[in-house]
Amino acid sequence: MIRSCDSDEAFRILLADSARVPVFLMKHSTRCGISARAHIEFERFAHAIGDAAECWQVPVLEERALSQAIATETGVTHQSPQMLLFVNGQVVWHTSHGNITRAALEGALPK
Repeated sequence: MIRSCDSDEAFRILLADSARVPVFLMKHSTRCGISARAHIEFERFAHAIGDAAECWQVPVLEERALSQAIATETGVTHQSPQMLLFVNGQVVWHTSHGNITRAALEGALPK
């Protein structure tokens, strides 16, 4: 299941959750073909991993300010589509655009 990160409160929950389980966060645009393809890869990954990690997404067009705040807080320049992996409240891996594949996400998942 992919949860929606649509507020600062949801982002704080995501960060707190990353203390007990890895958390993937996708910055996703519903108007971009590249983002749509990446989202399909993310959905397949989320379905396959069960409870090995949490999966979240930020709708970047609707939540532009939140998306920019996440970039500022993490120090990772905003891109869309973009995938961030949080462990213990910190970004430990990120990628964007065509590099967002199920295989890449599986490879980033901490063992």
